[in-house]
Amino acid sequence: MRTLCAGTLVGEFVVIGLAGLVAMRISDVPTGTLWAVSGTAMVLCLLLCGMLGRPAGVHLGWALQAGLIASGFVLPVMFLLGGAFAGLWWASVHFGREVDRLKAARAAA
Repeated sequence: MRTLCAGTLVGEFVVIGLAGLVAMRISDVPTGTLWAVSGTAMVLCLLLCGMLGRPAGVHLGWALQAGLIASGFVLPVMFLLGGAFAGLWWASVHFGREVDRLKAARAAA
């Protein structure tokens, strides 16, 4: 599960950075505020990669997905991108746990 979820978070890191650049050009949000929020979200993505072994890591990942969707109020395309990443996050968690279960069953056999 960790590998799939970490891949999703790294993709989000890139998208958040690029969305910050776009929002800087087309939104009325002050640049300092924009990068404080975007930078914090980007750092959170990287920190969550290290926390995925703990149950809180997955829950914080869901909070990040909600924040990414909510950023659509500043940059409307983020509603779509946030929704896509929330779907990827769900798939990473769901199928990652399934792969982990199958690996454990194979190791036990």
